[in-house]
Amino acid sequence: MAKRNWETAFINELAETSNVKAATKAAGVSQSLVYKRRRESAEFAARWYAALAEGYDSLEMDLLARLREGRLEDVDEDGNKRKYDIGTAFRCLLAHRESTGRTGFDYTASIRRGYIENPVAQRAVRIVAEGVGSAPIAEADPRALALVQATSAGQSLLETLAAHLLLNGNGYVQIARDASGKPAELFALRPERMSVVPGADGWPAAYRYTVGDTRVDLPLEDEDGWPSLIHLKTFHPTDDHYGAGCLTAAEQSVAIHNAAANWNRALLENAARPSGALVYDTGEASTLSAEQFDRLKEELAAAYQGGGNAGRPMLLEGGLKWQSLSLSPADMDFAELKAAAARDIALAFGVPPMLLGLPGDNTYANYKEANRALWRLTLLPLAAKILGGISEGLQPWFPGLALTVDLDRVPALSEDREKLWAQVTGADFLSEAEKRAMLSLPPAPEQNTNGDSE
Repeated sequence: MAKRNWETAFINELAETSNVKAATKAAGVSQSLVYKRRRESAEFAARWYAALAEGYDSLEMDLLARLREGRLEDVDEDGNKRKYDIGTAFRCLLAHRESTGRTGFDYTASIRRGYIENPVAQRAVRIVAEGVGSAPIAEADPRALALVQATSAGQSLLETLAAHLLLNGNGYVQIARDASGKPAELFALRPERMSVVPGADGWPAAYRYTVGDTRVDLPLEDEDGWPSLIHLKTFHPTDDHYGAGCLTAAEQSVAIHNAAANWNRALLENAARPSGALVYDTGEASTLSAEQFDRLKEELAAAYQGGGNAGRPMLLEGGLKWQSLSLSPADMDFAELKAAAARDIALAFGVPPMLLGLPGDNTYANYKEANRALWRLTLLPLAAKILGGISEGLQPWFPGLALTVDLDRVPALSEDREKLWAQVTGADFLSEAEKRAMLSLPPAPEQNTNGDSE
């Protein structure tokens, strides 16, 4: 019989044993059920892979302990010896690392490394998301504009959706309605908690929102045929249901940037070079004992490591001498590697490196040109995707709704719009209706014989 919180029981047992059969037995469910849940729930799949990774970590620690102790056999309660297969253990670990390096994308861990801990990626995402959130929207139905411009859980709806699309590749908007059945609020759902529930024909029949062991199914339409959720996604060439986020493409560059930052910090803490080596030479064939060696390391760490001890003179006992060591400039040149990784991160998120203050990038003549390129190549296409998807989802209540960015009110595009207005105004061969269409203006209201608008 399945336990009430069988998912947690299954994950705990899987982390302990790395055995799906044993984990399903402990949870009281069938193997087909857990595999079905893994296909349908992205969060459950992430917990599954995390549990397996924990099991492989335990295997690695056990393997290292056996190698250090030379313990290659186990003895059971009956005194029977069982040889530990070191070779198979190594092959399992290598296969696991290869598979996780190829397909193991953990969204939650990547968010922590690539957004929370990496300044370049976080700033790039904030520039794009805040730019989309502050984009002026052209005149439309006031009720629809109020829904879009309202906050979602205290955050700007457009800004939140832009960040979700950049990081995850998917954005989900739940349409909350009032007692009369009209939209009262648009709420952005966290994409890593959402999963598609496909129908018999393979197309989405519903969306499942999962938090821990709690699941809520959100139908595409209610009983009366009104939509209840809007799914926005970027293009993914191999997935029909989910989009591809920029964070996946930037993951390797983020890892390099973080590793270079950690390396530089370690160099700084060690005076930017390996300080040197202590050589024990008494002229006799003798070495330090293990106790003497450990004591010497502790004294060096306490008295001479770190910025507070920089330049402190060292007093050596008999038989010890200091041998200075250093790295070549080429070995220490991690600044350029870090800057190259930062440019790749900016490229993945569509932000000109100049706007992030990255050195050595002269692609744009000046800051104004870089800002204009940001709007033309990144902000406007992303805003059009978000506003277009919301417009389509709200059209059952607002027929003909078309939410767009008001290009004339974007400061970065003022020069471009000024030139366009001048060109259109001087084009005498165009009719007034054609000129308004070129300027993205609505058709002029018809006038009666008295010159009054109808």
